[in-house]
Amino acid sequence: MTDAESGADGIDTSRPQSARMYDYFLDGKDNYPVDWKAAEQVMSFFPDVKEMARVNRDFMHRAARVLARRGIRQFLDIGTGIPTEPNLHQIVQKITPAARVVYADNDPIVLRHAEALLRSTPEGRTAYIQADAREPEKILAAAEDTLDFAQPIALSMVALLHLVADEDDPYRIVAELLRPLAPGSCLALSHATGDFDPEAWERVVEVYRKGGTSAQVRSRGEFSRFFDGLELLDPGIELAALWHPGSGEQHGRGAQIPLYAGVARKP
Repeated sequence: MTDAESGADGIDTSRPQSARMYDYFLDGKDNYPVDWKAAEQVMSFFPDVKEMARVNRDFMHRAARVLARRGIRQFLDIGTGIPTEPNLHQIVQKITPAARVVYADNDPIVLRHAEALLRSTPEGRTAYIQADAREPEKILAAAEDTLDFAQPIALSMVALLHLVADEDDPYRIVAELLRPLAPGSCLALSHATGDFDPEAWERVVEVYRKGGTSAQVRSRGEFSRFFDGLELLDPGIELAALWHPGSGEQHGRGAQIPLYAGVARKP
């Protein structure tokens, strides 16, 4: 890698990166020509990918509000991505100012913007962990500095697990993250699926894999397995746009976006 390809902050601009592509889909500014090229390839196979990014972001907001209103005061958000306001802590601290939020991501560009994730209310607290989702022990050990594991915690892994291939055993990762959490803790997930257009999603997955990201879409049944042993909150597993839609919310194309979502409680 040349100096031009990797800055002093460790950001590799020689190949596309999923967080920067997602930022591009959200019309953000923290992306590079290599990301634009890969993102536009994805758009050629699945033109609604920008709408998918918006639907996913909206689901995260709604899930966070639902959990905060149910009394959850602690959140562990893995696969945070580049900060896009409102961030999770801004959502939940508006409801519960004393809420504590720990973010985790492994991308140097997210670390560069982590200051935006640390602007907590005076009553609450936020923290950032530089770690890969495939390192659950590292994440849990670091999160203990901020979160009280004797009290319920909401584990959020939104639009993350379709970037973890089967060979990395995502079901084990989720189970290990949930194991030390207190009863009453919750799991919030969203996940892309090829159920409705498998050929297009094979091509999308190949774009990510060629860029070095181990993408893998999953069926509804495969997605459901992440919630084994948990109690799904209403309405259960749904397409993300249809999970607790806001009053009078217009679904538009969002209702057809192939993104499953669900939130469940640890008994």
